[in-house]
This record gives sequence, C-alpha cells and structure tokens, in this order.
Amino acid sequence: MKIKTACGLEKYDELKKRTGFFAKLRLQWFVVFASIRDAFK
Repeated sequence: MKIKTACGLEKYDELKKRTGFFAKLRLQWFVVFASIRDAFK
C-alpha cells in the first residue's frame, strides 16, 4: 500500500472496516487507484 495523503488514509481505514464481498472488492479497487494517484505526489 502506497497511499500517502491524509484523506486517502482516512478513506482506506473506513473501507477496511466494512465486511462483505463487494466491500472487499471496493477496498482493493480504491487501493489500486489511490496508489497510482499518490505515486506522483
């Protein structure tokens, strides 16, 4: 995980608390795109 921004880390913690298949899928989707976006910061 390479999320650097404070708001990104907050959202990651919020999504990580959720349960269920779609919640886990959304978490992985978020990590991928947030890591790409934050790679250039």
